[in-house]
Amino acid sequence: MITREAETELRILAEQFKAVAVLGPRQSGKTTLVRKVFESKPYVSLENPDMRLFAMDDPKGFISNYPDGAVLDEIQRVPELFSYLQQILDDQTANGFFILTGSNNFLLQESISQSLAGRVAYLFLLPLTISEIGDRESNINSVLFSGCYPALYNNTTDPARFYANYIRTYVERDVRLIRNITDLYAFEKFLRLCSGRIGQLLNMSSLASEVGVDLKTIGSWIGVLEASFILFRLQPHHMNFNKRIVKMPKLYFYDTGLAAALLGIEKADYLTMHPSRGSLFENMVIVDFLKNRYNRGRLSNLYFWRDNTGNEIDLLIDNGISQIPVEIKSGQTLSEESLRGLRFWSKLTGIEEGYLIYGGGEIQKRSNGITAVPINSLNIIYNL
Repeated sequence: MITREAETELRILAEQFKAVAVLGPRQSGKTTLVRKVFESKPYVSLENPDMRLFAMDDPKGFISNYPDGAVLDEIQRVPELFSYLQQILDDQTANGFFILTGSNNFLLQESISQSLAGRVAYLFLLPLTISEIGDRESNINSVLFSGCYPALYNNTTDPARFYANYIRTYVERDVRLIRNITDLYAFEKFLRLCSGRIGQLLNMSSLASEVGVDLKTIGSWIGVLEASFILFRLQPHHMNFNKRIVKMPKLYFYDTGLAAALLGIEKADYLTMHPSRGSLFENMVIVDFLKNRYNRGRLSNLYFWRDNTGNEIDLLIDNGISQIPVEIKSGQTLSEESLRGLRFWSKLTGIEEGYLIYGGGEIQKRSNGITAVPINSLNIIYNL
């Protein structure tokens, strides 16, 4: 079993809050983690049809079977339970009483978030970090292709088959649970088009035109994919410097393996010359920064910066008092062109600090306070 970095934070939250909700995509390891940490608690899977029917028909009777609390897995399947949990938690003095998991971000559902407000702590568990994968896989192309879902590192599961079934079994089903999408062909086309736009500014008008639906539908579908932990939008930083800045977000997937599958990439070796390799590498780095924040129970402080003339910083980390610029290049060697964005930032802000994450294997100190960092040494930046 792979030890998860989020385990420490989960234990802390359970000591301080009456209930903890662990949210994340399907197969990210939520069930494994909570059953390990709370092994003495009764475990109930609401994916089980009998248990789900019981909970839906008689939520009060269902909850009464667990007077000392329980682990309720995939609780978004029975939203009727949330109102009853509210009353129980209000009357409860013990912490860590109920542990909830969900592969649908029910925080985005207003009625549910109001029921749980102030009563439940939240922990977002995404697939494995690069550090958690560790020595299980050292080839960058293989990690990009396989992605970071734990199942792919615990056994001999073939990534191509895993993601083909993941899309059919989870993505399409979960999407239908959130919103009744009748034209699955158009939706799948939309998914594949999104995978081809990783790291690009999100142009919903262009997507609507290519898919053949209206702009409102595209906005709705993106919201569904965000709620299902399939993709997310990286927002632009508001820092202006008296120039016009881009205000459109960028699109990224929570897992590069899923994105590679949607791109039709069938083998890791195909990535060597694939035009999307750089985008997938950038995606993997940015989502690893996001995982690091979530695993420590923190909100995202990640942005990008770009002005209207094309000057850009791939990732801007805002720690409240300063911004740390990070550029991302998939190549194993560095050129002066690789450093252009960071040098521009240094000249613009007067701050000589920045990081270039690349596909090489050595930490390199460059002029203007720039440090080149291999992808397997990201903790150097995380620990700042």
